[in-house]
Amino acid sequence: MNKTIKFIIFFIAILAISFFIPNFTKAATPVTDESSLLSAISSVGDGETITLQNNITVKAPIVIQKQVTIDGNGYTITGSSDWISTSGNQTMFTAQLAAGKLTLKNVNLQNGPKYGVQSYDGATVILNNVSITGFKYGGVLANGGNVEVIDLHLGYNGTTANNGIEIAKGAAATNNPTLTMNGTLTSDSTENVVRVAENDSLTEFTITNTPNTTNKIALTEDSIVLTDQFNNVIAETAVPDKVTGNAGDKKVIVTVMVNEQEIRFTANEGTMITADLVSSHIVLEDNQQIDGFYTSADYTTEFNFNDPLNADTTIYAKISTVEATVPEETTPEVEEKDETPKTGIENYLGLAVLVIIFSSTVMISMKKKNIKG
Repeated sequence: MNKTIKFIIFFIAILAISFFIPNFTKAATPVTDESSLLSAISSVGDGETITLQNNITVKAPIVIQKQVTIDGNGYTITGSSDWISTSGNQTMFTAQLAAGKLTLKNVNLQNGPKYGVQSYDGATVILNNVSITGFKYGGVLANGGNVEVIDLHLGYNGTTANNGIEIAKGAAATNNPTLTMNGTLTSDSTENVVRVAENDSLTEFTITNTPNTTNKIALTEDSIVLTDQFNNVIAETAVPDKVTGNAGDKKVIVTVMVNEQEIRFTANEGTMITADLVSSHIVLEDNQQIDGFYTSADYTTEFNFNDPLNADTTIYAKISTVEATVPEETTPEVEEKDETPKTGIENYLGLAVLVIIFSSTVMISMKKKNIKG
């Protein structure tokens, strides 16, 4: 083998080794505890993924200023009872500043002295198949940063009151917070599922709903509302007077009173709704019907569906019970049958009569001939 071919083979081998060695290095350290998690976050490249291989207990805040995905692989990260505060920050995970982008997926976060996760001042947090419960201040904090919900379940977070997702802006933050709904948001409590904080720094925030999101977050004149795919209201929380929310179309809440039941859904402010739309939100029993929609509980004035909705509106549905009509039973006429046994005698009798008549006619005829002869 000549020297040129040997050199080419040697060069290719060096390239192959240099290509594969980094991959072996990344896979060499399993993430099974707090120390290996912190080491992986420190060494991982921008935009890469860390996968847990065990449940982990952490005892100090974890701050991220790069683009990283933590795939929990179904495991749980729990805050230790011996939590150590770092410069006043007691949140389990913080994506910080514009360079910080943390994607959490397939993971459960539980127990901590403040929040489960926060996006701070321009950073982004994406939550996909994540469950958060047991944090004393709240589950998620959009603190001048961006939060995107793809699939999030909130257990009870808070002390005296539940606090699911909090929209806020710290005194040192320079960016306004944003919240994007891009999938499913469920909560064990309907209190403060999404809440806008009241402080001197927060004056403006933005809400975005993607076209295909299941749950939506809407803004009315004075509240922030979580709805399902049919715009039924799941939770509502007041927005402080001095805070302005941006969310595209403003909404109004339509409350439909059906006997003692209250049904609430959202509609675009300034638009008209239809009786069919209202009816689609009402579930009737088999023997019930809607007799009309009215502006008061005494059913004196019919609701005018030609007027646009410019404020939250209550509609009273008049329901009546329909008595089931049972068809009258009719006895069918029965044709009387001749019960006389059929023996065939009648047929023979008729034939005999014909024979007798015929014979008599012949005999008379013959007698007349004889007389004449």
